[in-house]
Amino acid sequence: MDLVEVAPQAKPPVCRIMDYGRYRYEQSKREKEAKKKQRIITVKEVKLRPNIEDHDFEVKARNAIRFLKDGDKVKATIMFRGRQIVHPDLGKQLLVRLAEKVADLANVERPPKLEGKNMIMILAPKQQQD
Repeated sequence: MDLVEVAPQAKPPVCRIMDYGRYRYEQSKREKEAKKKQRIITVKEVKLRPNIEDHDFEVKARNAIRFLKDGDKVKATIMFRGRQIVHPDLGKQLLVRLAEKVADLANVERPPKLEGKNMIMILAPKQQQD
């Protein structure tokens, strides 16, 4: 048996006589349980082009929906090439269309914004009510 300081910040500090090895084992078990309950949110990216066909858009939208259901954020990127950059309104319409498609699953965290030759929008999954 060992004298173990359980709560050093308490006034006066709390100590117990116990088996220190068992105490460390139970503490690591509790930490592992807490770690299991945490959810790490990652950002998944869906890349589109301004003149994308309807079926290709649907495939990309399904991928975005799958990512959102898994609890990940989705970064939707429109890549402009060459002279396509003179029509940023087409890219914005496409991102708005994607946002409407996933509106029941996600909130727009960052609206469409042109950054260099790319237009980016970030979608975050809605919180579930228990």
